[in-house]
Amino acid sequence: MGSSRELKRIIATDCGSTTTKAILIEYVDGEFRQTVRGEAPTTVEKPLNDVTRGVLNAVTELEELARLKYDNPNIKFIKDNEILIMEDGVTGDTGVDAYVSTSSAGGGLQMMVTGVVARMTGESAERAALGAGAIVMDLIASNDKRANYEKIERIRNLRPDMILMAGGVDGGTTKHVAELAELVSAADPKPRLGSSFKLPVIYAGNTKAREAIKETLGDKVDLIITENLRPTLEVENLGPARDKIHDLFMEHVMAQAPGYNKLMSWTKGPVDGKISKIPIMPTPAAVGNIMQTIAKQNDIEVLGVDIGGATTDVFSVFTKEHIFNRTVSANLGMSYSISNVLATAGLKDILRWVPFEINESGLRNMIKNKMIRPTTIPQQLEELVLEQAIAKEALKYAFIQHKEFAVGLKGGQRKREISEAFSQSVSGETIVDMMSLDLLVGSGGVLSHAPRRNQAAMMLIDAFLPEGITRLAVDSIFMMPQLGVLAEISEKAATEVFEKDCLIYLGTCVAPVGKSKPDKVALTAHIELPNGEVFDEEIKFGEMRLLPCGVGETAKATLKPGRGLDLGEGKHQEVETELHGGVVGIVLDTRGRQPFELPAEASERVPLLKKWMKELKSYPEKILE
Repeated sequence: MGSSRELKRIIATDCGSTTTKAILIEYVDGEFRQTVRGEAPTTVEKPLNDVTRGVLNAVTELEELARLKYDNPNIKFIKDNEILIMEDGVTGDTGVDAYVSTSSAGGGLQMMVTGVVARMTGESAERAALGAGAIVMDLIASNDKRANYEKIERIRNLRPDMILMAGGVDGGTTKHVAELAELVSAADPKPRLGSSFKLPVIYAGNTKAREAIKETLGDKVDLIITENLRPTLEVENLGPARDKIHDLFMEHVMAQAPGYNKLMSWTKGPVDGKISKIPIMPTPAAVGNIMQTIAKQNDIEVLGVDIGGATTDVFSVFTKEHIFNRTVSANLGMSYSISNVLATAGLKDILRWVPFEINESGLRNMIKNKMIRPTTIPQQLEELVLEQAIAKEALKYAFIQHKEFAVGLKGGQRKREISEAFSQSVSGETIVDMMSLDLLVGSGGVLSHAPRRNQAAMMLIDAFLPEGITRLAVDSIFMMPQLGVLAEISEKAATEVFEKDCLIYLGTCVAPVGKSKPDKVALTAHIELPNGEVFDEEIKFGEMRLLPCGVGETAKATLKPGRGLDLGEGKHQEVETELHGGVVGIVLDTRGRQPFELPAEASERVPLLKKWMKELKSYPEKILE
């Protein structure tokens, strides 16, 4: 890890599918801060066919804005159409100490995975690929009930960037793993980019089967062998496979995309005291990287979501071992995939969040318009309420998928052969525990650019239903990818900017878990607020309260949940704690968890929605009258 003292000025870019975003990070008054941001259209496609043009355009904007900010026309970050990296360190106005980048341009990293048992080694392979920032196009398993010819056709037609093959515990039977290799061989798949190249295939399965794999696939693909990602039923070892995926992403996928060879030669920074190449990371892998860094450095559990136009990514770091998981809900998004949200959730579930009458065709028209004009934003307040209702359902279903995937391993205590487990589900319980969650972070346009931060808080609370005591935040300008790759050379710089400039803390949500009746006390709260006021109240079940507590402020709280309700210390047990404030404040939510229920009848539900929205100051009064 490079010493952060060597860094004074860093440029970080994220080359997205449509926009290339650049940020300038500087060492100011003893700490790292993000000072200037620029962006430009990504230029990986025709007519320019060179990703570096978009990067230079975004960095030129950084240069111009920095000159304005410091009233200094001599600031210079580009020379001879390249980013100027000062190998001896920045001393004046010219150049930067490091340049790092992430990329999801050209469709990102697209992979196929194989495993013997879909719910065991197949799932482990999927976790490895997703954690490395890939979109998993398909999982081919020996027990997935498709005929062999269908599997061969699928492998041939999908044209992934690479294949990750898993299967078998070390020393177990090799029969099924060898059969999977024969299917890949028969399909003779070609890579998506660079048709003259062999498709990269990573084998991370039973070590006993390596020779058989080499014999079957050695001449047909670019075969890379690494450690078994499931050496025993009880152990998952994803690190080596993820590292290989990153390496191959650079060597094969990025090398084929227009202009990336040039860009790869630019990304450099100080590592162990000398200037070294810094690999470009897939954007989602970089977001995962910063999440893990924050969780480990602060010893907390973190859940993050990025809701885009086409997909919703959920990231989590749970348990004392800081186990990282990422899922991609490729069919849930706010523009291109918005119709899928309607199909998944149904009209009834979307409309349950809307506090006014709307006919079914009106909602369908709004959704279709958004799908065919993905860059439009709501023009009327009613449209905004509808869009945020859809977002709540998209986030909810993406989170359900994440919980199903982020599971512990359910291996036997005795040694078992693969064939014994062949028809069994071997995934354990989900490791996602909302009661132990410390920080919930939202990003993506609908959350980061909500007209009121209170709306972002309401969307996160309604969609994820945090339990106990949870801090809420949004990513201000989606700089998490750049900070994730920056953490590779300076965790100090990445975490300081993440805390001070990336995250906008919304506040804290206090939510007792359990069910009660509307006339019963759900929470007795004694809270000493930073403005000198004391909130001392018994709150009935089904209520929401918003208390003022600003960014950087804390409130001393004694909280006692009602009978049958739990805040993390057990049912009806008092909790003494400090609650962190934010731009929204402290939200006391006694609407119940496990289950959370909204009345089915609109005549009951709508007054409740209006009451909660008024209390949280989510929308102007006129829409809630």
